[in-house]
Amino acid sequence: MEMLYSSTRSNEKKVKASEAIIKGLSEDGGLFAPHHIPALDKSLKELADMTYQQVAYEVMKLYLTDYTEQELKSCIEKAYDSKFDEESIVPLAEADGAYYMELFHGPTIAFKDMALSILPHLMILAARKNQVKKEIVILTATSGDTGKAALAGFADVEGTRIIVFYPKNGVSPIQEKQMVTQKGKNTLVVGIHGNFDDAQTGVKKLFADSGLEAELAGKGFQFSSANSINIGRLVPQICYYVYAYGRLLGEGKLAEGEKLNVVVPTGNFGNILAAFYAKCMGLPIGKLICASNENKVLYDFFRTGTYDRNRKFVLTSSPSMDILVSSNLERLIYRLAGGDAARNREMMAALNGQGSYEITEEMQEGLSDFYGNYASEQETAAEIKRLYEDCGYVLDPHTAVASAVYRKYVEETGDTGKTVIASTASPFKFTRSVMHAIDGKYDNMEDFALVDALSGLAGVKVPRAIEEIRTAPVLHRKECEVDGMKDVVKEFLGVKCEKKF
Repeated sequence: MEMLYSSTRSNEKKVKASEAIIKGLSEDGGLFAPHHIPALDKSLKELADMTYQQVAYEVMKLYLTDYTEQELKSCIEKAYDSKFDEESIVPLAEADGAYYMELFHGPTIAFKDMALSILPHLMILAARKNQVKKEIVILTATSGDTGKAALAGFADVEGTRIIVFYPKNGVSPIQEKQMVTQKGKNTLVVGIHGNFDDAQTGVKKLFADSGLEAELAGKGFQFSSANSINIGRLVPQICYYVYAYGRLLGEGKLAEGEKLNVVVPTGNFGNILAAFYAKCMGLPIGKLICASNENKVLYDFFRTGTYDRNRKFVLTSSPSMDILVSSNLERLIYRLAGGDAARNREMMAALNGQGSYEITEEMQEGLSDFYGNYASEQETAAEIKRLYEDCGYVLDPHTAVASAVYRKYVEETGDTGKTVIASTASPFKFTRSVMHAIDGKYDNMEDFALVDALSGLAGVKVPRAIEEIRTAPVLHRKECEVDGMKDVVKEFLGVKCEKKF
């Protein structure tokens, strides 16, 4: 059956997967959502015998139906290859009664590599399929990890340019160094004077600017997105939940059909939404545990049914979760509303206008698959220290948030069922926070000395991604105000900017 997609804000137009990928965001500001969630057509036992690449094909073929088998397998083969430092792609580490699904073995040592390694290949094919002659301009806002992963994926890819906006002073030193040292003639990295929500809102405004769209089209450019709002990002994320279940089943750690709880440190809601889609496909997932840091807008939403971004923005040690507008939640709201685009559009308009919306009691009942909680900065640091001292296993701050929330879930519910925790970043990306949590004696060391200290402490080799940036020159120094993002884009593309008097 062909899979079609429509906007979460309008049911009028249906598009194929390749069209949704090339557009990134619908013209009406909505996200592309699949018309139905397909069922897995391979048994759990069959999946248990597959490699990561084979599982990825079995999942993606159900969503990306206008790609041929050969095209899809070629994209997967190019994406999940030797640039990952683990042959299994996604190893599972058992520690303290849970399985940590390590999603950070790709080229930029964060889970974003899992989708952004394949997105450029899917997008270039999509452009060919849809006779796109214009140069594709990838426009991305990042809270830390998406930016580098997207830059690495699209650097020097013919027919594309990529512009990444990140919150200056709102990412870790290692995250920033990874981005600003990025090579590639088609790349631009810009630090904005604001937070991630400012960057994300600014990018959405550029996508919605019809005048800018027409102006750039006249110059041979077309916008697309590498953010998690792109369905080409979301679909590959489903794969690792299916793979993890199959792996545990194959190793005899799960019985066939036994439910597996999933814990996800959550910011923009894409990663946990992928787990929800996997459950809807028939994967035996029990509870979906949504872990927030002190920007606990999702925790409050799950408890009250009201999404309210009108609150203080907190800079934490887990910056990729420092988000108050979780864009991918819109896809879940659309589903809870029974695919009623008009109803969803009203709620998103309320969020954009007054900064909040409230779902109905009936919709709230549809959230029964989820559990939400949060961890404070103190609890996050304590969890890093505890797990290191008890098990010798070192977590990054995002995974530590998830681990701390999982402990709260068990204490609150008594549910000790098998559980996978999404480990979304290498601790080497956040060495200062990690080493401070373990022992304050490391506080006065410089960043790369901390890297070496962490390597010795954890007994883990320094990742290639870190070694590469030790002495790499800074190539991107651009900064701007939020209202200057449009001019930065036009300048990079060689489009004349309006003079300001």
